[in-house]
Amino acid sequence: MSDWIGLLFLVLLAVGVIVGLKLLSKPQTRTSEEFERNAAENTTMLGASMNALNEVMNPSAAKAKEVITQMKEGRYQKKKREGKAGGNFDETEGTEDAERSEPPAVAGG
Repeated sequence: MSDWIGLLFLVLLAVGVIVGLKLLSKPQTRTSEEFERNAAENTTMLGASMNALNEVMNPSAAKAKEVITQMKEGRYQKKKREGKAGGNFDETEGTEDAERSEPPAVAGG
C-alpha cells in the first residue's frame, strides 16, 4: 500500500512540475509603456555601471542622449526662465532684461 502512495505522490509531483513550467513559459503580453516603465525602474548596478563607462568612453553619445531627451520634452535650445515671472533674469547684471525680450502674449487680445 505504501508503494502505491509513493508512486501517486511522484506522479502528482511530476504533473505539478509540468503544469507549472507550462504556465511560466507562457509569454506575458505587455504594452510598450509597461516595458519602458519596468526598464526604467529596474536599472541594475551592472547596467548603471556600464552606462557610466560608456559615457566616459564616448562623451558625444552621452550628449546625444541628453539632446534626444530634451527634444522629447520640448525644451531643446530654449532658455530657462529664471527670476521673476514674466521676465528673464540676467545673472551677469542682476536686473531684468525686459527691454531686450518680447512682451508676454496676452490672452483674448
